[in-house]
Amino acid sequence: MNYAEFLESVGKRAGMPAAEAAKIVGATLTTLGEGVSGGEARHLASQVPEELRGYLHKDVDFAEQLDLVEFLNEVGVRAGTDGDRTAEVARAVLTTLREAVSAEDLESLESELPKDFRRLLRPVDRSVGA
Repeated sequence: MNYAEFLESVGKRAGMPAAEAAKIVGATLTTLGEGVSGGEARHLASQVPEELRGYLHKDVDFAEQLDLVEFLNEVGVRAGTDGDRTAEVARAVLTTLREAVSAEDLESLESELPKDFRRLLRPVDRSVGA
């Protein structure tokens, strides 16, 4: 997936033009990068478009443990969104990231994050009765 495709995918999921999605992507990936180890951030960065790698850059291996609420608050501050909209745009970025990385790296990412993050990493099931 190239940079334009990544932004287009996030934009469609978040209901915004791809050009506006760049800010959301940056806010989400920067915050995600802070919440995982340096090794994990480097693995993820190696699989995303080159234009996005800087957001996942880390000089230390230390992971800042953020729970889901803290993560969404930080993304919201960086992206200029709030509440349900922040969760919606963060899910759009993380779902697109899920498509861009290997299954092995996705599993590794999930193992480093609190379990409540899985609701952002998984596409929303909109089927009846869900």
